[in-house]
Amino acid sequence: MFKAVASPYLVPSDGSFRVDQAATRPPDSAPDKKNLNKQLEDSVETLSELQRILYAHDHHAILLVFQAMDAAGKDSTIRAVLSGVDPAGCQVFSFKRPTDAELDHDFLWRTACCMPQRGRIGVFNRSYYEEVIAVRVHPEFLDHQRLPDRPGPERIWKERYESIRDHEKHLARNGTVILKFWLNVSLEEQRERFLARLDEPEKNWKFESGDLTSRARWPEYMNAYQAALNATSTDHAPWYAIPADSKHYMRATVADIVVRTLQSLGLHWPKLDDAERQKFDQMRKLLG
Repeated sequence: MFKAVASPYLVPSDGSFRVDQAATRPPDSAPDKKNLNKQLEDSVETLSELQRILYAHDHHAILLVFQAMDAAGKDSTIRAVLSGVDPAGCQVFSFKRPTDAELDHDFLWRTACCMPQRGRIGVFNRSYYEEVIAVRVHPEFLDHQRLPDRPGPERIWKERYESIRDHEKHLARNGTVILKFWLNVSLEEQRERFLARLDEPEKNWKFESGDLTSRARWPEYMNAYQAALNATSTDHAPWYAIPADSKHYMRATVADIVVRTLQSLGLHWPKLDDAERQKFDQMRKLLG
């Protein structure tokens, strides 16, 4: 199975991750905005070529999972990183509040229906992790799930982490490479971005009053993220806690991790065997 590529933002699998120690800003040694944009441009170009080989190779699917607090930059990061990818080889799904039909299934069902095929890149803007983050902060949401046997508050999250780990291991065994990104925006930076949404007419549509409700419960969300990342970061389905206060640094970092991961897979263009080569030689003769 795939193993996570190295990064200072890789969440260890030993349960030692602390959200209060995770960076929200780039290191002092980070390149300036111009060089970060150049790095992103180079990564996008490389990713475009790798995606074409991934599609032709047809042995792996790539699943990119993005989780974050509101205004962290999930949408813009997805757009920027995948801007050079052929739309035919990419699938993007955004998961909002579950529908009645989705609530009539287990919590993994709605995302399982959207998994990428081999040869394609799938993107989840929010995901099944909402069920151990938002629902953990708001356990009243469980009332709508009509669970036949509702476990106690500790057992239910333990069981859901177990279900997620088993689900991701099954996907990895069958060729899906899973990369999970927590875009770690600070409370202060979120405030600035919320104010921009209120002040700039072209951003008004992004603001929802519910965003402030989540902001008011920031410590609870951070505890939920810490627990989820510690319980589900594995070698074959790693979490990366990406500093999100600088969108330029965030996008360049995510793109670099995606590119290096694809490069580690040993992808190659399909090779013809001798029988197929003979057929091609015959076709060349027919074509004159």
